[in-house]
Amino acid sequence: MKILYGTTNQAKFLSMARITESLGIELISLRDLNQPLPEIDETGNDPLENAEIKAKAYYEAFSMHVFSCDSGLYFDGLEESMQPGTHTRRVNGRELTDEEMIEYYSDLAKQYGGSLIGRYRNAICFIAGEKSCFSCMDASLETEPFILVGEPHAKRNDGFPLDSLSIDIATGKYYYDLPERSVDESAVKRGFRKFWEKVMEDLKEKNP
Repeated sequence: MKILYGTTNQAKFLSMARITESLGIELISLRDLNQPLPEIDETGNDPLENAEIKAKAYYEAFSMHVFSCDSGLYFDGLEESMQPGTHTRRVNGRELTDEEMIEYYSDLAKQYGGSLIGRYRNAICFIAGEKSCFSCMDASLETEPFILVGEPHAKRNDGFPLDSLSIDIATGKYYYDLPERSVDESAVKRGFRKFWEKVMEDLKEKNP
């Protein structure tokens, strides 16, 4: 089954492709379409609302199976007005580059004693037809809690800048210094895989 992934972030596209490759899903990126993209105003109050807004817009534009994801970053003890939420990359009305994000969140951690406990809450919305929509934003799609620190690791991962500031709570080590681990892996990937397994099972039952 070919499914359009409504994202322009190549790192996120490749990550999801690895999750779905063994499930009979062939992902297509927005770049593959080589068509003008609709302008989307992500006005949702949480990641799920934004994922639904994006998926519906791409479905209406391209009339094909499509899904979109969205995420929000939330820190323990941070006042509501300071929570990044769904605007992790947008600060003061401006989209930050990877390096600008590292600088901004490094400074934020330093303002709170050098570290903050955070987690990403993720959501996904898949539209398979006019009357077939699947969405999820439960705990299975949340990252494990992690420590955001003020001193960045030297390593960079394009598209995932805050990995450079993230430390594993259990070991006290940067994720980059642990074998085959990063903030976006483990529980979240299992959660997305379970979502797709359930979706594919439901679609087979509807279309035997």
